[in-house]
Amino acid sequence: MNLETLPWLPQVPTCPQGTAEDPRREEGAPEAEWLETDGLGGYALSTVSGTPHRRYHGLLTAVPEGTTKRTLFLAGLLDRLATSSGEATLTRLRRPGEPPVVPPDGFGGLSCVPWPRTLFRHGRLELTREVLMPEGRSAVLVRYTLAGEAGAAANLVLEPLLAFREADALTFENDVLREHAEQVDGGLRFRPYDALPAMTITLTLDPADGVAPAGWRYEPAPRWHRGVEYATDLARGYDGHEDLFAPGVLHVRLRCGDAVTLAATIDGAIGEASSLFRAEAARRRAALPVEPTLGERFGAAADAFLYRGPGGRRGVLAGFPWFGEWGRDTFIALPGLTLARGDVEACGEILGGALAFLRDGLLPNIFGRNPEDCHYGSADAALWFARAVLLYQRAGGDEKRVRRDLAPALAAIAEAYRDGTASRLVALGVRADAVGLLHVGTPARNPTWMDAQTPAGPVTPRFGHPVEINALWCSLLAHLAELTGADVWIEASERAAGAFLERFWRQGEGVLVDVWREDEHEHEHEREHECEHECERDLAIRPNMVLAAALELSPLDCGMRGRVLARAEADLLTPYGLRTLAPSDPDYRSRYGGGPEARDAAYHQGTVWPWLLGFYCEASLRVDASEANRARLRRLWEPLAEDLGRGGLGHVSEVYDGDAPHRRGGTCAQAWSTAEAMRALALLDGSLSLGGDATS
Repeated sequence: MNLETLPWLPQVPTCPQGTAEDPRREEGAPEAEWLETDGLGGYALSTVSGTPHRRYHGLLTAVPEGTTKRTLFLAGLLDRLATSSGEATLTRLRRPGEPPVVPPDGFGGLSCVPWPRTLFRHGRLELTREVLMPEGRSAVLVRYTLAGEAGAAANLVLEPLLAFREADALTFENDVLREHAEQVDGGLRFRPYDALPAMTITLTLDPADGVAPAGWRYEPAPRWHRGVEYATDLARGYDGHEDLFAPGVLHVRLRCGDAVTLAATIDGAIGEASSLFRAEAARRRAALPVEPTLGERFGAAADAFLYRGPGGRRGVLAGFPWFGEWGRDTFIALPGLTLARGDVEACGEILGGALAFLRDGLLPNIFGRNPEDCHYGSADAALWFARAVLLYQRAGGDEKRVRRDLAPALAAIAEAYRDGTASRLVALGVRADAVGLLHVGTPARNPTWMDAQTPAGPVTPRFGHPVEINALWCSLLAHLAELTGADVWIEASERAAGAFLERFWRQGEGVLVDVWREDEHEHEHEREHECEHECERDLAIRPNMVLAAALELSPLDCGMRGRVLARAEADLLTPYGLRTLAPSDPDYRSRYGGGPEARDAAYHQGTVWPWLLGFYCEASLRVDASEANRARLRRLWEPLAEDLGRGGLGHVSEVYDGDAPHRRGGTCAQAWSTAEAMRALALLDGSLSLGGDATS
């Protein structure tokens, strides 16, 4: 397949800086990011220009055996091409006081799907650099191919940059580092620190004419690159300088038509790296659609989020570069990443694999190697798991697995939440009240998805009865009633649904209360007191009411769903998702940026989240499933589809500013952003069944 014939692929043909006409590209195309993943939790991440602007940028970030922490081993390759007519520098580092990064010498364009491919031109020669991570190996393959005038040749010079530190950390010049390289068959082995595994680098040459080229040689030349500057880290309020160690230089002589594949790995030498590259490239080409649907455009890079963790268990990574496997994110993203692509078995396998981590009715907010290594800080991860089970069953999942394994787990979750006596649940403030609805959280702890905190405490205090938590709870009870037919669940479901409507529905405004709270104590964060019994209702207009309106087994009827959607469209809908708070609210923050505290203060106070748009579309379809409405909803995804070629290339960013021009922020690739685009578009084209009460 000729990749150049696929115009939908995210490509950067040139490297313009941001312009007044396109202010959203304030960083400029050179700083757009590409991502490769290994299916084991590791990744390669860099920029169009090749210049790192985050501490996370590097060619080999992997998860060493026995841990869930990512380690950056190979921070990059400083590469340059030398000919008789001069030298071209392909990758640069930035240091303090230097001007903004400019395109590398001879930059001719980049495409990033199905793997990053950069073209450089130098005189009459063209050099293509490709970066690919083979699935299931803690390794990266970097392939250089020289083309151009027959008989011409060039020297490729590669200087590996070693970091050997946690991906979240920084490293500095020190006397402990071991400088020398060990010669191995076909390459070199580096182990700067005894506490970390060694990294092996090998090179494989592919001659164009079958005649072996001159080969390659290694020149030991240890040096520290001091004061490397990461502009994005600095802008986010973090330290943004480190020192990177280069042990020496690799020299490769290439003739036109020759290629060399460099393999870097921590799991043993790769051997024939070029063969592995060709096999992985062929697999990806075969899976690439020629005329993709809009949903397939979002899903082209979706496999980045599916991985195998310790023991081979399958899971979902929440986002790159800094999120790992987070329970809430996993179970929100899972249906889109699997069911929307028809991979029902993968969904069931991931749901089944999570059962070993169920404790006291809770599933981890952050997964570890085993339950003892996990963080159980989320009140809703188990409820989102329950929703994923429902969607798995509706999509034709293995009924034996549902009845034998998943249904008992749902009952265990419901019983634990209802009783609220386990220590973990008590710490999270989780308990059912007298009318059968769920209370979660405390004034100092907010275990809902709006969980940002500053030194002053929760930014969005939602302790009490949050609307989406209780909508998910009602859905779980209704599903258990359906699965078991047991009177206990039928009665609990009917009771909770009635109490939900009584407490949360505001008939006059056509909205749902965001949080209902018994006025047991005096609280600082009161908005209104108007209940017949002593209570308070948080009347902030937030997208949590849309989540409640989208669920198939929601207590809301069609008319109520429609009124919620109308209010959300008026106050929350943007071209890139839903705001987390209406702009008319005095607590609204229009911009997500600055240091950690400033960003946390805006995270759920107006910032736009793309994943919420999927639930908006689902709720809308439950009200109006006509083709005219489907066409309208498809158009809502077009701005995000266009953005696939701007920030994280091929990916949807985590968040956007609440106000125009809606600058992107957060992670450059977020699982639930991509997943909900895929799921919503599958619902819209009918490849995924809606179920519930859609009307035609």
